[in-house]
Amino acid sequence: MAIGPVQLLVLGFQQPDFRGEILAELDRLKENDVVRVIDALAVYKDAKGEVTVLERSDLSDEEAAEFGAVVGALIGAGMAGAEGAEAGAELGAEATAEGVDIFDEEEAWDVVAEIPEDTAAALILLEHRWAIPLRDAIVRAGGFRISDGFIHPLDLVAIGVLAADEAAATSS
Repeated sequence: MAIGPVQLLVLGFQQPDFRGEILAELDRLKENDVVRVIDALAVYKDAKGEVTVLERSDLSDEEAAEFGAVVGALIGAGMAGAEGAEAGAELGAEATAEGVDIFDEEEAWDVVAEIPEDTAAALILLEHRWAIPLRDAIVRAGGFRISDGFIHPLDLVAIGVLAADEAAATSS
C-alpha cells in the first residue's frame, strides 16, 4: 500500500452554517482518488451548549490495518532498522485492525471544553492521494524533498503588506 503525504487540518467555525457541502466535497475528492480522510473528528457546541460529535474515516478496517502496518514499519525502521520495521508493522497493523482512531473520545472532550457556544471545531487527518505518482516519479528521477509547505492566500496578502511597508520606508 502506497501512502501519500498526510496533512493535519485543524479548523474552527464561528456560528457554523453546515449544509453538507464540506462532506460532499470530501466525498467527491475521495471518489476521484484525490484525497481520503484517514481520521476526522468534528465537534459542534450549539448556542445552548448541546454538543454533537461526528467521526469519519474513509478507510475500511482492512485498509486501516494496512495503513497502520506501513506507518508502524516506517517508525520501527527509524528506531531499529529492518528488525524495527518488522516489529513496527505488526504493532501498527494490530493497533488499527478495527479502524484508525487517532482522535479518540478523550480528545473530543478536550476540544469541547475549549470551544465557545455556537462554535465548531474539526480535526482532519487527510491523505493526499494525488501526490503518490508525482512523488514516485521524483524518486525515480533521483530527486528528494528538501522542504515543503503550503502557501495560503493570507500569506500572499502579508507579503504584499510587507512590500508596501518597505516601499513606503524607502521612498520617505
